[in-house]
Amino acid sequence: MTGRLRQELGLVPLAAVVFFNVSGGPYGIEDVVPSFGPGLALLLLVLTPLVWSLPVSLVMSELASAIPAEGGYVTWVRRAFGPFWSFQVGWWSWLDSFVDVAIYPALFVEYLKFWYPAMTAVERWLLAVAFIVGLTVLNVLGVRPVGRLAVALAVGVLVPIAALVVVGLSGLRATPWVPFLAEGQSLVGGFGLGLAVVMWNYGGWDTPSTTLGETRRPERAFAAATRVTLPIVVAGYVLPVTVALGAGVDWRTWSTGSLPRIAAGVGGAWLGHAVALGAVLSTMGLFLALVLTNSRLPFVLARNHQLPRALTRVHERYGTPWVAVVVSAAIYAGFAVFSFRELIVLNVWLYSLSLLVELAAFVRLRLAEPALSRPFRVGGGAAGMFLVALCPALFALLAMATAGWRNTLAGAIAALTGPVFYYLAARAVSKIGH
Repeated sequence: MTGRLRQELGLVPLAAVVFFNVSGGPYGIEDVVPSFGPGLALLLLVLTPLVWSLPVSLVMSELASAIPAEGGYVTWVRRAFGPFWSFQVGWWSWLDSFVDVAIYPALFVEYLKFWYPAMTAVERWLLAVAFIVGLTVLNVLGVRPVGRLAVALAVGVLVPIAALVVVGLSGLRATPWVPFLAEGQSLVGGFGLGLAVVMWNYGGWDTPSTTLGETRRPERAFAAATRVTLPIVVAGYVLPVTVALGAGVDWRTWSTGSLPRIAAGVGGAWLGHAVALGAVLSTMGLFLALVLTNSRLPFVLARNHQLPRALTRVHERYGTPWVAVVVSAAIYAGFAVFSFRELIVLNVWLYSLSLLVELAAFVRLRLAEPALSRPFRVGGGAAGMFLVALCPALFALLAMATAGWRNTLAGAIAALTGPVFYYLAARAVSKIGH
């Protein structure tokens, strides 16, 4: 027997899930500063959410209010363009998650080494396995416990960052945006590349929509959750970077994962330990929330008869698509064995391609179904519609154009697996039907 999905994700837990799908805190943003310079880095962190995050979140909020169904953007694209493009965005996003989500178990262990640097290879492996199994089991047990833990983890992530900001404000002695550019960096070149880099720290507003069928009052909750989360995400990047620069911590030594050391330079060892704990909790929240949202992709594709039917099974007691959760987590565990950080460029291509189709679906549904009920609607009429769709579309294309030819080739090859698997799935379903 199989159960049915349960609408147990409330507004605050949904906001926490959105937070971890988009950001998870400023951990990992550190190397933007030495790469582009303090002033340009701060400008990018302030400007990017205005031209990228805000328009995308508005588009997704309108679509979620109009079609508040499980699968989110996969379901929206299916309604706008049919099963082929629906499969592409679902497949590309799920494929992208293999590389993205698999990083967090390794990061969890790396941050723990802040307190236990003598950790052996066996200990690292055991901790990573415990991390994956524990958070996967929680995802099987239901969206309610996942949502509650996501809220607790979000608080645990943000409190140390707030402490860093408060302590840093009391010791400002330098102008945070000076120098504006890093040595050897040009304004035009740095701005273009920097925008593409920072975009991925502000991306993912569509991903939580996959759980709309498990959200209470989804037609209004999604828009409310994004409104709550966007300023928190922006402040979580801009404020700690600003105060750390203003406190005089040498920005030329910043690197990915160095935020605990930076915090110790601002407020002493206790603050470094607090921020390191926040980083550990961030990896937990990221994995927890991303397994939740990305596991719904194979579930919905299977429900649309485009992946094996077994993936549609819903736990009778807990109301979760447990087979899709376990399969997704097993794939992430397999990828976590290897180092795939250099393949994060697939995010540029696969996420951008998916987003371009989603933005086109937004415009298509506005034009084709103007009478469709939209409790939340982007204002400004046709001009507002095209503005919020065109602006992020241009930046997505910019990110793809600045990826370099090798990365472009890898992204294109990965993207072409979508049509291949679509036709393989269609043939399999056709044979079963006969």
